[in-house]
Amino acid sequence: MAATPQPDVRDKTRIGRVISASIIGTTIEWYDFFLYGLAAALVFDKLFFPENDPLVGTLLAFATFAIGFAARPIGGLVFGHYGDKIGRKKLLVVSLMLMGGSTFAMGLLPTHATVGALAPALLVLLRLVQGFALGGEWGGAVLMVSEHGGPERRGFWASWPQSGAPGGNLLATGVLAVLAAVQTDEAFLAWGWRIPFLLSGVLVVVGLWIRLVVSESPVFLEAQRKAAEIKKETGGDEQAPVVEVFRSSWREVLTAIGARFGENISYYIITSFLVVYLTTQLGLDKSTALNAVLIASAVHFVTIPLWGALSDRVGRRPVIAIGGLGMAVWAFLFFPVLDTESFAAITVAVTIGLLFHGAMYGPQAAYISEMFDTKVRYTGASMGAQVASIVAGSIAPLIAVALLDAFGSSVPVSLYLAFASVVTAAVVLASRETRGRDLTKDLRTTGVRDDSGEVKATAGSASVSG
Repeated sequence: MAATPQPDVRDKTRIGRVISASIIGTTIEWYDFFLYGLAAALVFDKLFFPENDPLVGTLLAFATFAIGFAARPIGGLVFGHYGDKIGRKKLLVVSLMLMGGSTFAMGLLPTHATVGALAPALLVLLRLVQGFALGGEWGGAVLMVSEHGGPERRGFWASWPQSGAPGGNLLATGVLAVLAAVQTDEAFLAWGWRIPFLLSGVLVVVGLWIRLVVSESPVFLEAQRKAAEIKKETGGDEQAPVVEVFRSSWREVLTAIGARFGENISYYIITSFLVVYLTTQLGLDKSTALNAVLIASAVHFVTIPLWGALSDRVGRRPVIAIGGLGMAVWAFLFFPVLDTESFAAITVAVTIGLLFHGAMYGPQAAYISEMFDTKVRYTGASMGAQVASIVAGSIAPLIAVALLDAFGSSVPVSLYLAFASVVTAAVVLASRETRGRDLTKDLRTTGVRDDSGEVKATAGSASVSG
């Protein structure tokens, strides 16, 4: 009687270690990035732009928030290029060090009252470093998990680094909420706001230790070996990854941008702009906004992998489309619920919004990873994701504040949010399904069979038909 094959314990240990390293690293990096957004809504207008009226000061603070996004595609290009050349692991360590160092330095910055215009200039410089580092983080983190795990559960495994975003927001919001609860507004404004930024130094040490013990992506190592053999046989070098992406994968980059468009805008409106709306428009205490985001982020953190797992069963496209269309409807209910000024209702409104966001965000890591071949995957995924961050997330709070200021109503903000969400649903539904893609196969030279066994991807096509 033949023995029943047993699962390889080493494989389970390896993927578990990789997921742990990815989610802890991304949580720390998103903590740093989101901390800035929350501080921009709460204190930066007063500390770094004090000569303007409150709403204009908030606009300027969010403008510096947006500047960090401008550096993300540059970071994506640089980290993507070297990540596709020398490996994912090394670049993830560098990104974490850059992000943590710049955030820690923000906690030491002098304010406008001390050094005048130099204060916001230094703030902008450090924000650019943050954006550059985060531009390289996302692609490397999701690829490390995607390329370590098999295709059957890739949506689930790869969604865990995605949970680092709400995890970081949960951590940043939680720290600020505790400080707001135990400090007076005067103490928080004077020195309390620095504590969460300085805390980043401790978190980075933990994150680096965990990331240094994981192994390099086996898919990347195999691709590197094959590239070395080809170079030995032909004597020629491959094109730079960014050149190859623009030459043969520009459609996939545009699809990734579209998939991120509504997801990015919805997240920053539901979290960062929410704080401004509740405190400025409704006159509520900042603790109300922070605690609502805190509770909703906890639910968001847990449910993102569930959306990823669902995409393993029904496909990436349907799940992302559910999130986009659901968000488009919820956009018109979100603000009326906030206007009740009930903490319970506000918390429910934010939670439902983040659930729809999670449906777009959870399967996204696997979906975008599966679009590209190994030799350009870091570059292509980072380009698509980070360009979207400029045209979507970076300016979302800025546009929302400007619309609120111009019209004195939340309806234009709802229209903006609904439009962005419909765009994402439409782009994804118009694309090809990627579920089941074998990441070791180059889709430009081989065919890939779908569940029925029919070859759907042939030479010259980088997408798997659904």
